[in-house]
Amino acid sequence: MSTEARAENLIAADWDGGTFPYRIGHKKLGMWLFIVSDALTFSALLIGYCYVRLSSTQWPTPFKFSPSVLFSTVMTLCLLASSFTMVMAVTASARRNKRSARRWIFATMLGGLTFLVLHLIEWKHLIDEGLRYSKADKIIVLPHEWAERWPQASPLFGATFFAITGLHMFHVLTGVMYLGWVALRIRRSTHEDVEISGLYWHFVDLVWMFVFPLIYLLSVDFSGTH
Repeated sequence: MSTEARAENLIAADWDGGTFPYRIGHKKLGMWLFIVSDALTFSALLIGYCYVRLSSTQWPTPFKFSPSVLFSTVMTLCLLASSFTMVMAVTASARRNKRSARRWIFATMLGGLTFLVLHLIEWKHLIDEGLRYSKADKIIVLPHEWAERWPQASPLFGATFFAITGLHMFHVLTGVMYLGWVALRIRRSTHEDVEISGLYWHFVDLVWMFVFPLIYLLSVDFSGTH
């Protein structure tokens, strides 16, 4: 076969479409497109949060260094640890050790569930202090303790806090269910299936790396008052 003919065959193989357009699996391509679109959603929410925070004359600082920030730091460490176990799951899958991959996926799910439980406890703590939704004209009502500590505080703190962290919690819960589905059918799954689930989980962890400092660390109360 001549050089020109071989070159034509290579070009045809690259552009014939089918299961692997541009040499990437259609499932992985779909996940990357989803991640890009979801990253835009979280970016818009965080930019909106930064805007209302900077434009507010008084922004509440509800998070005490101890225990709130320490508590949220433990949440963050759980999520980071789950990223490590997900890497180990993908590595085991690449070596075709599906039993080990399943164990690492279960460990990743445990880290995600721990994060969710701790986050719900944090939500309960804030709600007990008075931060809650209402069907009144105002989106957020700040009664008793909140009103006393921040009488001029913007009610948008509660709206943005629950919207952003709630959406992230939904993604974590969805990721745990997705990983459970992959783990249960690991023997029939390909390495690409495990790798794609890892992409989603790392994206969820990466989003939290922006949420944690912007919402928690920048709203720490150093006054020492309760």
